Order: sequence, then C-alpha cells, then structure tokens
Amino acid sequence: MSGCCDGGCSVNALQEERQRGTLKTVLGINAIMFIVIVGAAIYGDSTALLANSFDNFGDALTYALSLFAISRGNNMKAKVAFFKGVLILLAAIIVTTQIIYKLFVPGVPVFEAMGIFGILSLIANSICLFLLWRHRHEDVNMSSVWECSRNDIASDLSVIIAAGAVWLSGSGWPDIIVALVLVILLYRSAFRVISSAKAELHNSTIQTDY
Repeated sequence: MSGCCDGGCSVNALQEERQRGTLKTVLGINAIMFIVIVGAAIYGDSTALLANSFDNFGDALTYALSLFAISRGNNMKAKVAFFKGVLILLAAIIVTTQIIYKLFVPGVPVFEAMGIFGILSLIANSICLFLLWRHRHEDVNMSSVWECSRNDIASDLSVIIAAGAVWLSGSGWPDIIVALVLVILLYRSAFRVISSAKAELHNSTIQTDY
C-alpha cells in the first residue's frame, strides 16, 4: 500500500500500458505477416520460408499471451512464458517434420518468392524489434517476447541468404540447410525460454513459502 502512496503503482501502471500498446502493434504485424509468408512459402515450395511463417504465427500467439500476462503477477507471467516456450518447441517440431519430408521428396523452391518475402519479413520484424527494445529487461514476460523478436531477424536474414544460394546453385539444398539452422535456433530459444520460466516459477514458489 505504501508503494502506491510513493508512486510505485502509477509507475507500474504506466509501464504496463506501454507494454500493452507495444504488444498490440507487434501482434498485428506478426498476424498479417504469418498470412502473407505462409502463402508465399506454399507458392514458392520453400521449407525455410515455411519455418519463417511458423515463427510469425508463434510470435502472434506469444504476443497475445503476453498481453494477457501484463497485469498479472510474476508467477502468472512465468507460466505464460513457459507456455510460449512450449509453442516455440512445437513450431520447431513441425519444421523438423517438413525438413525430413524434403529429404525424401526433394525439390527446387522459387528463389524469387524466398528473396522478396524474406526481405518483406525482415522489414516487418525489424520494426517489431525496434518497438520491443526498451521492454527487453522489464520482466520475464517481455524478456521472452524480446527473445522471439530477436530470433526473427536471424531467421529473415537466413531466408534471404538461402534465396541467393538457391539462385546460384539451382538446387534445393540451401533451402533445407537454412531451414535446419532455423529449426536449431527455434529449439535453442524454446529451451532457453522454458528454462527461464521454470527458474522464475521456482523463485515465486520460494517467495510464497516465506
């Protein structure tokens, strides 16, 4: 109660409102980009682009869950972060399945689609990263959101590089290789977010006990 009198509550409310506004913006961007990129991935027959589209889909769900968690306590934020980690892990498993399929049924993707939509996705995700930058150390909820956004930039750059490699080689292998790199990043990110969330849940439990 004294914290409210000292202005602590008003500061927290202002921070939460800023977080909410940022998350609504990046949620809209990622929802639109998922629809656009998944269509391009299907048209271009690109596994790397498909991995990118699932990343946008996972991010849209992540931002929606983060909006839910903003005004909740640390324990609830940690639970939401844990669920976000599970979503990232699920996306990684889906892309892994596609990679295995492409190994048995190879093909050459449309490099123009990969390049154009890879650049478009990079622009969109750069905007998201810029908007989320100031929130990256505020709490476990926003930290996990930042983790997702940072991965997006690496994902987009990899797709653009893969498009150039497919064009130069006339082979679908660059697409598969980049998709494999992206899926490793997804697994790494998933385990990091899950680990951080579990640590936060453990700390919350200890604080509650005391």
